[in-house]
Amino acid sequence: MSELLQEKDYFKSSDMCLCAALCACGYEVEAIDKHDPSRAVFYVKRNEYLDEILQLYFTHQLKVEPLSFFGALKELKTRIYHT
Repeated sequence: MSELLQEKDYFKSSDMCLCAALCACGYEVEAIDKHDPSRAVFYVKRNEYLDEILQLYFTHQLKVEPLSFFGALKELKTRIYHT
């Protein structure tokens, strides 16, 4: 990951579906750490709403538009495997 990114300012996860859900909610994956070939780590910029959205996701209450979710998932896969 770029040294310009301050780790405390970012949420990081290797859960691609979670990150696709965040993208469907309007968040952007700012960086992907691919140093470990067996897993990618996604970095999403934190804001005051992120923890609430994460809580909704993990309690199975988050609702996202299905085509947005699918599009975000495809984009993440493309960023992992083709960059």
